[in-house]
Amino acid sequence: MIKAIFFDLFFTLINPKYSRENEYDVLGISAAEWEKYAEDDVLYEERARGRVKSEKEIIDKIVRMMPYDLKDEQKQIILHRREERMKRALLEIDNKILACLRQLHKSNIKIGLISNADVIDTKYWYESPLAEFFDSVIFSCNIGMLKPEMGIYDVAMKRLHVLPEESVFVGDGGSNEMYGAKMAGMRTIFTEYLESKANSQKEQIMKYADYHVKNFDDILKYSC
Repeated sequence: MIKAIFFDLFFTLINPKYSRENEYDVLGISAAEWEKYAEDDVLYEERARGRVKSEKEIIDKIVRMMPYDLKDEQKQIILHRREERMKRALLEIDNKILACLRQLHKSNIKIGLISNADVIDTKYWYESPLAEFFDSVIFSCNIGMLKPEMGIYDVAMKRLHVLPEESVFVGDGGSNEMYGAKMAGMRTIFTEYLESKANSQKEQIMKYADYHVKNFDDILKYSC
């Protein structure tokens, strides 16, 4: 019997899309070049483990890697735009996703969040319409562990007082999260509702997915 369902955040429940005014526009570079620095593996792990505790320091560390000389005013604009992008993603939630969470909530299934995230990513969580549905929220920056480490899943299950065999994890497959959830003993649902994966990515993710859904409400078939 399923007693708890745990969700990933990015590209599972929200999609932090770029819009008309983006971080990289300040530098006059492409989104791809910006991502090369902003999502650098070493920097990302540092902030997602909570070792970088301020929003300003995150931007400073990203910019420091770049071959550009930026003024403090430009860094502030970059920070503001990144915060606004994450805020927009957390406030503008797809109606199907909200309807599914509402149904799970009515079914008395406990709902948890397990997300690799930094302090900018999480800043507006409690303003999101998602927040009311979650019984437990784990952001990696608050506990110093990242998916796919089994410890982060274990903490999530302990907080909701459920066993692995009573738990389901739902995600888009990023960060090798399906592997981690399976190793922790959970059942897994791979969703492509917000983002379709390339065939090579999909093949790897499916190795550790019990179920695969493209319509978000199909999650209800495997959890209620």
